[in-house]
Amino acid sequence: MENNVIKITRNTFKNKIIYVGLFIAFVVMMFFFPNEGRFKYDYQKGRPWVYETLVAPIDFPILKSQTELLAEKEMAASKVIPYYVHDNNVLPVQLQKLKNNQMLAVVDAQIGEVLVNSFNYVYDKGVMPDKTATADQAEEHVADNSSYIMVQKNRRAVEVPESELFTKSSAVKFIRSELIDANPLVDADSIIWIVGLKDLVLPNLAYDAATTKLLHKEAVNYISPTKGMIYTGQLIVSEGETVTAEIEQMLDSYKAEYELSLGYTEGSWKLLLGHTIFVLVILALIYVTVYFVDIDMFKRTNQFAFILFLVVLAFVITVVVRNISSEYLYFVPYAVFALYMMAFFHAKLIFPIYMILLLPLLILADHGTELYMLNVFAGGVALVSFSYLNRGWLQFMNSLLIFIGMMLVHVAFEIVEAGSLSSLSYKEIMYIFFNALFVVATYPLVFLLEKIFVLVSVSTLKDLSDTNNALLQELARKAPGTFQHSLQVANLAERAVAAIGGNARLVKVGAMYHDVGKLNNPQCFIENAAPGINYHAGLSPMESAHEIIRHVDNGVELAKKYHLPKVIIEFITSHHGQSQTGYFYNIYCNSGGDPANIGEFTYKGTLPTSKEQVVVMMADAVEAASRSLKDYSIESISKLVDGILSQRMSDSQLVRADISIKEINIVKSIFKRHLGEIYHARIAYPARKAQ
Repeated sequence: MENNVIKITRNTFKNKIIYVGLFIAFVVMMFFFPNEGRFKYDYQKGRPWVYETLVAPIDFPILKSQTELLAEKEMAASKVIPYYVHDNNVLPVQLQKLKNNQMLAVVDAQIGEVLVNSFNYVYDKGVMPDKTATADQAEEHVADNSSYIMVQKNRRAVEVPESELFTKSSAVKFIRSELIDANPLVDADSIIWIVGLKDLVLPNLAYDAATTKLLHKEAVNYISPTKGMIYTGQLIVSEGETVTAEIEQMLDSYKAEYELSLGYTEGSWKLLLGHTIFVLVILALIYVTVYFVDIDMFKRTNQFAFILFLVVLAFVITVVVRNISSEYLYFVPYAVFALYMMAFFHAKLIFPIYMILLLPLLILADHGTELYMLNVFAGGVALVSFSYLNRGWLQFMNSLLIFIGMMLVHVAFEIVEAGSLSSLSYKEIMYIFFNALFVVATYPLVFLLEKIFVLVSVSTLKDLSDTNNALLQELARKAPGTFQHSLQVANLAERAVAAIGGNARLVKVGAMYHDVGKLNNPQCFIENAAPGINYHAGLSPMESAHEIIRHVDNGVELAKKYHLPKVIIEFITSHHGQSQTGYFYNIYCNSGGDPANIGEFTYKGTLPTSKEQVVVMMADAVEAASRSLKDYSIESISKLVDGILSQRMSDSQLVRADISIKEINIVKSIFKRHLGEIYHARIAYPARKAQ
């Protein structure tokens, strides 16, 4: 009764964890769900409009195409308006120098007045540096291609035609012409030379390179994204009309306005309700799939949490990438999620979960149907190819196969939608190529996920089952009998658990390490005892039992030392459960010991909870007992197996185990068949007569 209460309590607790995980997944997905409506029309340029005639229900701006925006930005980039700052201090200083010039006194007063007035006029307009003044300015000042410049004067910047301004050279020429106009008989060049005018004329407009670059950058970035308006009631496209580039642009504009500001016109709460239902459907499909395909996963909460994590991660990645640009979704290696699941779960569960995981593509992405089919097929190819090409450089062959598979789907959609391959985008092909490459490149993250969620991957199990690893080599060297026994138990258990739908690879590894604790004292166990040596001679039955029982604790210590996963350690602690060392207990009782001291002869391990642990416990007992048989007939083997399994059931070793009577009967039949094949009758070779 107490064990049943404990079992019910544990199951209730695990169920609560599952529902908490589902709730957290729901909250995260709702948080990231785009707050916009779903445009209900699908259309393609060059194909007919298959819906009813569409009339604009609202006013909305027409968005420029990417080509138009790029062209306008390039045009803006080619036009640079130089920025100059007017220096008010230059004129007073240079004018005073002119007036103080002693040579001015020898010049006619009228000519001198013209000279001063012209000087003032030039500086009032502004004198720019000569364009060849410095190497830096010659490189940065690209006003040659522009007829206007910006001049900042008295904290106010105005756009001025460059033709209205002077350079140092043109200022001198202007003053010369003014002198000639005032008096055609005067020698203007001599006067200019006498007063040193060329040295007095200095620029009062300073080129500001930093501000020029800033204004140029702003001009390039500030390009209007729209080019007109569509008003309510205006025709957008008629039923059956071919979608031209112009119509596609209007539809794109209407779609953008709908998704960003309109959505559901009857109220945002309906939009929220729709998003809620969609997320609940995804999570419900996950729950139902696990329920019907592998219901035991609800008891392995870390595995269920891992599935929810992948579903939420795929959803968040889809939303984030889609918000940047829907075309970047071709770049996302969704197929790696299928490989992550393949590393930990049964094959029959992986693909249904993977297909559910991709459902947000259908709702959130442009060309969602193509993206969904593209990645579904990529996941299928990845699952098949990784089953064969999973070593060394061959892993990159998977990328090639995935790329070919995805391109076949992409080409098929192009042919169906456009009728030809002329619109095939090289950018999308590049995205698909890197998608396939990143499937392989991101797969090693499975080892990080393995640690985070306390899982054991197929790769880890393969490594642990390699008899060349350090711990198994040590077992084979110091306890060869135990090593051979462990291999036989592994073969027996692996075959049996596969017949009842258990994890055969996990059982094999668990069986190979279940007796590793015997390394600390191999001679204590009969399979390792040297001929003629009896380790237990001189020990009391209780002392012998203690030595035997100790191998479980020793096994746990060694497993932790060699960093074996927790799930493998559970095979060590549960392979004897809480049974007794019957041999020494019987000797103890027969020699007058108190039967009430049975606790001294009882293992202090854990009771098996999974069918995998039960099968290893049974296989261990059956394989060890089979060595004591003198008659290997079908009847004797059957009697042995039935007796051992019945004893395990009668002494309450399986009360916490998730295994049915039907599955136990299947295991029995597998054990009997396997032992019969091992210990089959052999032909006695006749002795050869002497010639």
